[in-house]
Amino acid sequence: MITNPQTNNNLTNLNQHVLAICQNLEQYLASVKNQTPLESLTSLPQLEEHPALATICTVFNLSPFDRYILLLCVATELEPYTRVLCAEINRSDGLAYPTPYLACKTFPDATWSAFNPDSPLIKWQLIELKTEQVFTQSPISLDRGILFYLLCLSYTDPQLQDIIKPVNLDNRQLLLPLSHQRIVSQIVEIQDRWTEFLTENLLVQLCGEDRRAKTNIAVSAATCEGRDIKQISLYWLVTILNSPASFLSQENFIKLYSRFARLTDNILIINCEDINLTEPTEIKLLNLILEQSLQPIIILSLTPLNIADRSIVTLDVPKLTAKEQATVWQVNLGEAASELGEYIDTLTNQFNLPATAIEAACLHSLSSINSSIDSNTEFDLKIKLWDNCRTYARPRLDSLATRIETSLTWDDLVLPPDKKQALEEVIWHVKQQYTVYGDWGFGGEKRGLGINSLFYGDSGTGKTTAAEIIARELRLDLYRIDLSAVVSKYIGETEKNLAQIFAAAELSSVVLLFDEADSLFGKRSAVKDSRDRYANLEVSYLLQRMEAYQGLSILTTNFKEAIDSAFERRLRFVIEFPFPDTAERLSMWQKVFPKKAPTEGLDFKRLAQLAVTGANIRNIALNGAFLAAQAGEAIQMKHLLQAAFRECKKEGRATLGTRNWVKEDKVRDREL
Repeated sequence: MITNPQTNNNLTNLNQHVLAICQNLEQYLASVKNQTPLESLTSLPQLEEHPALATICTVFNLSPFDRYILLLCVATELEPYTRVLCAEINRSDGLAYPTPYLACKTFPDATWSAFNPDSPLIKWQLIELKTEQVFTQSPISLDRGILFYLLCLSYTDPQLQDIIKPVNLDNRQLLLPLSHQRIVSQIVEIQDRWTEFLTENLLVQLCGEDRRAKTNIAVSAATCEGRDIKQISLYWLVTILNSPASFLSQENFIKLYSRFARLTDNILIINCEDINLTEPTEIKLLNLILEQSLQPIIILSLTPLNIADRSIVTLDVPKLTAKEQATVWQVNLGEAASELGEYIDTLTNQFNLPATAIEAACLHSLSSINSSIDSNTEFDLKIKLWDNCRTYARPRLDSLATRIETSLTWDDLVLPPDKKQALEEVIWHVKQQYTVYGDWGFGGEKRGLGINSLFYGDSGTGKTTAAEIIARELRLDLYRIDLSAVVSKYIGETEKNLAQIFAAAELSSVVLLFDEADSLFGKRSAVKDSRDRYANLEVSYLLQRMEAYQGLSILTTNFKEAIDSAFERRLRFVIEFPFPDTAERLSMWQKVFPKKAPTEGLDFKRLAQLAVTGANIRNIALNGAFLAAQAGEAIQMKHLLQAAFRECKKEGRATLGTRNWVKEDKVRDREL
């Protein structure tokens, strides 16, 4: 086994101190037997100072007597002969260990106050004093972490092992992009200046959405400083401390952590991303950790934290640029990158993914190539990469909105030709935005680049269906925004919720659907009170955020008049979904029944006379099918008539909306 020469030297030095302690105990025994005064211990101070021992004495402000007690405990751990001497001094084979009586009898400058709860040895848990017996005969033992520290060995207290953890990253993860390398240089430069001019420890917070990027930056900064790095998850710490079965109290944790912080030269990462720091107890816990820390600390958070009474350097970690993303794609695709060519640019333009998601998408896609070869199935790497990018961009948005899966096509949407043409133009704008904005320079001002569309018309005229078809044509995910969860009565919460949605959506520029948007994008009212003023600010914020979003936002409403006029002027597309005429209703009726559905004697021309929307037609067809199935018959006109009356009653309509439905001869009426 290869050993560290420096470690060997420290161990030799520590053994010399242990030998001196044993010699002192022998001197005491000799003086007792000979009934002569005990001379002061002179051999120990003349030894070369042990570096770790000197650090402990300095950091915890130990007195010479405290130092002797510490070394006595070390001697008991490393030299069995020490226990023999202890038993002889304590005059009992059952007391073969250090005790307060022994320490005060055998060492100079002795004081009983060394064993008070507020003394450094007890307060910092450097030693443990078991007081089940008579106090003067209570066993004194050395904390295991202190022993390992003196032996220059790595050790973490068992109570801290699940809280303070090492950061293990491979070399590939430390290949930082240029923008992140600059942040590392900033941290190193700040650290050097901080150490030169200020006595308190450096406190940096890295803010941004890419968690691993922030960790990589912190690790690289520690590497440049030649320091080890540890991390604490504040969420996990709070969970442990609040657990009813927890073996660790907050007070005890702070003591253990304080000792750890004073004996290590690590850079500490505190991850605050998964915790609500508006809670006073959690802020208090964070501040307690910061107060006890002597080493540099790097806080990871999504947004800047307001930490009182501390000098803090805040650095924003930007998302990877398109060029940096392209580099990550090329590195992870390897030889396949040359085959894709410019398609990598297409991926970087559409998806704004962190390095972790790009690596996962490449790994998943390349592994699928081998699977397709084994199964002799057709494989398209471009499509696989695209779909995997969609998958790895979903997790954040899935918790904020509802993803809509669809198999609908243009054939399922019945609209006038000019309306379909307008919908196709929406798709063209999305597909060609990078050519027009980037290559042709129209995006120079970086404003008004969002593609916003308003679909308005009666309920059931196909607005949501059109949104689903557009998303399917673009091969993008469609997310419906739940406005009841977005709009909040608390001031500022609506903007916060919207900001989270748009930030998550920007990973893949998904299609956002704000259904019944008039509840959120309604006309701004006259300011009569503070609530009106903030409600107007919400609309204004949304206008700006949608213009900045580089994906497609679709708003639907049944009442176009309710939409704020200033908002409407900023929309790129405003498309009406008219109430379907007879010819359009005829087409809908002909398409609504699946091929497998049994039908008999259906008169689609008569059905088209019903003044209903496409959604009503589907409901009538579906309810009629259930009536027919219950009767054990094929779907007939009588079933549809019954379903139609129920549909109209549901909507509060007295008639079916046309007389032509019942205008036929009595025989046909009886059949119905």
